[in-house]
Amino acid sequence: MTVRTPALDVVDLGDPATFADHDLDAFWRTLRDTYPVYWNPPVDGRRGFWVLSRYDDIMAAYRDDVHFTSERGNVLVTLLGGGDAGAGRMLAVTDGHRHHELRKILQRVLSPRVLSEVAAAVRVNTRQLIREAVEAGGCDFAEQIASRIPMTTISNLLGVPEQDRDHLLAQTKAALSTDAEDVDEVDSEMARNEILMYFMDMVEERRESPGDDVISMLIASSIDGVPLSDEDIVLNCYSLIIGGDETSRLTMIHGVHTLAAQPEQWRRLKHGEVAIDTAVDEVLRWASPTMHFGRSVVGETELHGVQLRPGEIVTLWHASGNRDERIFDRPGTFDLGRTPNKHLAFGYGPHFCIGSYLAKVEIAELLMALRDFTTGFETTGEALRIRSNFLTGFSSLPVRWRPDHSGMKEVD
Repeated sequence: MTVRTPALDVVDLGDPATFADHDLDAFWRTLRDTYPVYWNPPVDGRRGFWVLSRYDDIMAAYRDDVHFTSERGNVLVTLLGGGDAGAGRMLAVTDGHRHHELRKILQRVLSPRVLSEVAAAVRVNTRQLIREAVEAGGCDFAEQIASRIPMTTISNLLGVPEQDRDHLLAQTKAALSTDAEDVDEVDSEMARNEILMYFMDMVEERRESPGDDVISMLIASSIDGVPLSDEDIVLNCYSLIIGGDETSRLTMIHGVHTLAAQPEQWRRLKHGEVAIDTAVDEVLRWASPTMHFGRSVVGETELHGVQLRPGEIVTLWHASGNRDERIFDRPGTFDLGRTPNKHLAFGYGPHFCIGSYLAKVEIAELLMALRDFTTGFETTGEALRIRSNFLTGFSSLPVRWRPDHSGMKEVD
């Protein structure tokens, strides 16, 4: 194991409060420079785990399916809890042949070609929400805009009725990204179970009355001639609703928070000095909403002189890799014109986020609506941080808008 220093001992990456209460930039820099394979020790009965902080090491681990597996969990909450109930059935925690076949099924409805109509609907919805908010003068951007765009999109794909969406949003927040200190792991587990039970009911309904939604498509799908079970379908709906909401929502909130504080970058966006696609990638790198993914060691290997043994947990920290000075020029600078920008916001390799195209569409439409309908904006209150050891961002962001009257007159 690596030698630890007292200055690092105060940081426990397994504790959600760590990320709400501390600025970890200096911590990550120390790890990248001095302890690239770092041991986060057991705390209060919780297992210890390895931490990879350098971009190249994270990429290597993502590519290595010989020594590492996702099938024992891919985030700390399940890895430290002893495993993931969805292992071998949910795309994110399935490897090998079944992962490949399941991914092909989901790509039928999440590829850019298939999602062209969905992307058009995202544009209409986003521009309507921003226009209404600007006309009102101000709003809580997190609650009134960012919470509605991704959840509307993924709910439409899954066939979730409009009256159920606020309930599902509340459950996804409680499951992984709450801002309340009194929500413990039991509450989060109950929220996750509530989501699973909701989709179990939906699967039963679609078996009786199929539609043109993703759930109906999954019911009609099979792998190696064997139809997907109800549990297979429910677990992947859970993954889609969590993944389809959290990453985009938190990135949007972080992007607006950052642009409000950096007028020069806003000016570049407003005046078309940076390409929207380039700006989207920088917002994703900067926000890094998914702080880590995890793997379990299945074959002994060595990294930077450290032996990683079967059964041990290895965590890959995007929050650090996306700030690695070895890869990114001036990584601590928010630069909407940054190129190249091979960030890790969507992971890498076989488990690269299947919803990445949709997330980029949502963030791009937000940036274009802000550019067209406002001359700028400012925060008018404290941005409330979520409490999580998996996701990072804000649950509340009060904003005052400055309307662009010429843009507001345009007909979309």
